[in-house]
Amino acid sequence: MSEITSILAQSTVDLGWQREFYRDLHTHPELSMQEKRTAQQILRKLADFDCEVISGIGGYGIIAIFRNGAGPTAVMRADFDALPVEEKTGIDFASVAEGVTPQGVRTKLMHACGHDMHTTALLGCCALLDDLREHWSGTFVALFQPSEENGAGALRMVQDNLKEVMPRPDVVFGQHIGPGAAGTIRSMPGPALAAADSIRIKIFGKSSHGSMPHLSIDPTFVAAMVVVRLQGIVGREIPPSEFAVITVGTLSSGNSNNTIPESAYLVLNCRTYNDEIKKDLYAAIERVVRGECAASGCPQPPTFEYTNHAPLTDNDPEVFARVRSNFDAVFGEDSVDGAPWTASEDFSQIPRAYDAPYLYWMLGATPREQWEKAVATDRIAEDVPSNHMSTFLPDFEPTVTTANKAAATAILTYLAI
Repeated sequence: MSEITSILAQSTVDLGWQREFYRDLHTHPELSMQEKRTAQQILRKLADFDCEVISGIGGYGIIAIFRNGAGPTAVMRADFDALPVEEKTGIDFASVAEGVTPQGVRTKLMHACGHDMHTTALLGCCALLDDLREHWSGTFVALFQPSEENGAGALRMVQDNLKEVMPRPDVVFGQHIGPGAAGTIRSMPGPALAAADSIRIKIFGKSSHGSMPHLSIDPTFVAAMVVVRLQGIVGREIPPSEFAVITVGTLSSGNSNNTIPESAYLVLNCRTYNDEIKKDLYAAIERVVRGECAASGCPQPPTFEYTNHAPLTDNDPEVFARVRSNFDAVFGEDSVDGAPWTASEDFSQIPRAYDAPYLYWMLGATPREQWEKAVATDRIAEDVPSNHMSTFLPDFEPTVTTANKAAATAILTYLAI
């Protein structure tokens, strides 16, 4: 039995409260920057532990500082916002909540990305570390982050004096649930999540009646040509050995069937694993858009607004090596190699602010029988709900148990006496 396994086995803390806490968060999801009730629930639970709590950082951000003598400082982060998705899981605690987006659209809400599980598990880690104080020395910080889905929460916390109130970490950790056999943990060194940005592009045209297109400069046509040309950038300008994605998420123009509008908008979502590739990708996008606008005689150059920035999540090899050996000891054959995920996160804004090394890993959350059947029949994409889907729901018991232990294992890797 490894040292960490032995320490975890000595905990007598009752974690039975987690199921009801998770269900409560799942039933009451809140959109990014609107997570008032969720933050209140977190604060109520933190009152059970011997820690210093600071709230209201960058909106509803919270840190809980567990001081336990001299030693390193290790931070574990969880996010807690939800999505504008209508839940279709059919469970008895399914969300029926509604909210209003920043654009003023009323929408159904759901924890379709597992942030309710992340938060429940970090509180479970708090309970374990608080109970096992005689086995570790140093400072453990639980960081609860709002507004991950819009890519703004971590940076907002950093900009709102996080560095003044949180001890400088020696290491920072994060985890995320997703498709995979519940109870498994997937870790890896190097790029783990893609860097991402949204790019809002405005194309300027000349309006005219629909019956007189020759008097117009049609921005809808220009936008359509841009969409076509963008598809050639990755295929013809990015090396095949590199990863890049350009997704046109929005194309909007006009509001009348017989009027050619004076402007059109494109919103792109772009992802890479390499900052040099990202620089080349964005330069190509701007070149293509400007070129199409010039070719069509647009009255003024297009504008570009870069938003929803998520930096590359690039795991430190040395941190990975230290923690992975303990993951292997604690989880045995359920500790497996991860692979880069094309999703993006703002998690690394926290360690980047301190120039601290970090590790981010994935946890399987699919019922094992369902996962194994999907693997055997080569139907994972068809039969296994994934993050952001209306049917995504973790298998609670194995997922929360693994998440609790994974977080505690990583912290104890650095703080165990």
